[in-house]
Amino acid sequence: MPASAPKRLKGVILAGGRATRLRPLTYVTNKHLLPVYDRPLIFYPLEAMARAGVEEVLLITNPEHAGHFLQLLRTGREFGLRITYELQEEAGGLAQAVGLAEPFGRHSKLLVLLGDNIFTHDLRPSVQRFAERDRGAVIFAKQVERPEHYGVVEVDGDRVVSIEEKPAHPKSRLAQTGVYLYDERVFSFIAELTPSERGELEITDLNNVYVAEGSMRCETLEGWWIDAGTSHDELLEANLQVAKLRRAGEL
Repeated sequence: MPASAPKRLKGVILAGGRATRLRPLTYVTNKHLLPVYDRPLIFYPLEAMARAGVEEVLLITNPEHAGHFLQLLRTGREFGLRITYELQEEAGGLAQAVGLAEPFGRHSKLLVLLGDNIFTHDLRPSVQRFAERDRGAVIFAKQVERPEHYGVVEVDGDRVVSIEEKPAHPKSRLAQTGVYLYDERVFSFIAELTPSERGELEITDLNNVYVAEGSMRCETLEGWWIDAGTSHDELLEANLQVAKLRRAGEL
């Protein structure tokens, strides 16, 4: 492992779900396999993992399309990664999906990315700092114009004091992105969560465990970011912006 790479920190990419908001595009394929400019969407979080210095990555997806990911990505050598795979067999929520990584990530800190997020920010410095911390978690946020459409992060300095899902009266313009760092206790915290009204283990409930103990920090993503999997319009915007960035050599 390179000397500059973080020790005892592994990567998890969440690439499951049924993506009903992107139908009919997702009737026969996983949204993370849809094209964004000149490559599949899943390539972008994998490239972000490689830039961050993470070498071992677990990709969690649904059974229907697992073979497609394996055929496309194979061992991950093309990205400088070692990719292994896990199945989320039912819609149990993002926190439940992270919990499936326990055999892979036990005793390691984790960098968790939602597979439909694309961003230009280099996570390596944050990952290296976090690898040296004793405990806690980091949530990455982005200043947005319409925070009421997102999970909104309220901070005191860099300490997170609250996270609210799509509030009518946002306490800040910091939107929760799909980028998280968790310490080794994350799996025990997930085991204590109770399902939401949707019957799922929610990532915000997991994050609020760290908020309640005062150990959740917030960092801001610099540069460009998009959640490409939320709608046809966002997917189109991702294609247009990624085309510009790649032509300019910025992504």
